[in-house]
Amino acid sequence: MNFLRNVNPAGAISDFRTVYQQAGPNRWLFMVLAAATTAFLFSFLTGESWKKARALPEITYITAWPEHRTDAETRAFIAENQKRKEQREALQREYDQVGQDAWMALGRASGVDVDKLKAEADADKAKADAAARARAEAILERAGKPSVER
Repeated sequence: MNFLRNVNPAGAISDFRTVYQQAGPNRWLFMVLAAATTAFLFSFLTGESWKKARALPEITYITAWPEHRTDAETRAFIAENQKRKEQREALQREYDQVGQDAWMALGRASGVDVDKLKAEADADKAKADAAARARAEAILERAGKPSVER
């Protein structure tokens, strides 16, 4: 707080009084004009907000289904979607098999025992499936529902 020793408000007040007296007969007009300008600028500054307005959510309604469709139309729609889903899954299995065959060919060319690795991977997958099935059956037993056969 060393700089406060050099601050002298009496000097500032005497400087203001001297400038005020030298301003002449229009000093009141200049004071009002300066005060009005300051108030005008501060009114703009206080009206600004640094917060961004929250965007309202967009709601999309499902309009693809007819309002009065029958149960038969619903069943046909579900069957068609199931058929498309099964086709996609079959195509994915085919792509996966082609990729697996390519990697196995590369492994054989590299001298890796891919049949042993595949057997280990299949055993791990079977163990994971059995554990998942056991967890599902345990959940169903706790809920009091019959188990699902696969």
